[in-house]
Order: sequence, then structure tokens, then C-alpha cells
Amino acid sequence: MRKVLLTCILVLAGQLAVSAQVQEDWIVGIWTPGHGKARVKIEKIGNKYFGKTVWLKEPNDPETGKAKVDKNNPDPALRNTPRLGLRIMKDFVYDGNGVFSGGTIYDPEKGKTYCGKITITSQTTLDMRGFICGFKALGREDTWTRYSGQ
Repeated sequence: MRKVLLTCILVLAGQLAVSAQVQEDWIVGIWTPGHGKARVKIEKIGNKYFGKTVWLKEPNDPETGKAKVDKNNPDPALRNTPRLGLRIMKDFVYDGNGVFSGGTIYDPEKGKTYCGKITITSQTTLDMRGFICGFKALGREDTWTRYSGQ
């Protein structure tokens, strides 16, 4: 009887671990922010999640006609970095229950980096919250939708 009970417990624990992994990795994929001007590919590197811009609605700067660069970056040495491929999300860790935290979100239009929290609300939507580090009340929220490729 003990062997059967122990086997059942181990099987259940394994299923829970697989279930948590599936939920955790739901975030991996291509997402469209609420403004619709970009698409961000979220990927897992090690045990953290990162996001980079993989599509821009307007890839060229209207002033120069050339590919957009990170012209608002506070570091002058980075202002010529192309916006396509720019890593705008860094170091998010899965906390459980569909929540990721501990990372930062960079807004290239303002040249500002914010602390962030991501909550999976469904397999097709994420609630993104960026805030001034140390001041969670000072921030903004956005809903991102999974890009379906159509």
C-alpha cells in the first residue's frame, strides 16, 4: 500500500512540475504591444526571460529615411543601435501563478528603463506593467497580444 501511495504522489508531483513548466513557457513567442507599432519576441535564456523587437510598423525614421536607431538612449555610445533586434526586456524570472518579475523594460521612444511585472492573463494576452524602480505606484500598464502570424 505504501508503494502504491508513494508512486501516486511521485506521478502527481511530476505532472504538477510539467504543468508549471508549460504555463511558465507560455510567455515564449512573439507579442504585439497595445500600440501595435512593434512586435516583441520573448525568449527564455537560462532561467530568465528576455524580449527583443523583431518588427516595426514604421521601420524607417521619417526624418532621415534610414532604419530607426535608438536615438533617445541616455548613453550616447548606444544611440546608433538599430531598433530592430533591440533587446527591450531583460532578466524576468517566473514567480509562479503566471507572474514574472525582477526584470526591466526599456522604452526606446523615451530612452527610459523601467522595472517591470508581467502577468499571463490567457494564452493570448499578457498584462505588462512598467514602473519607476522602487515606486510601483508610478507606472503604466499595457495589454500585449500574442502574434498569430496572420
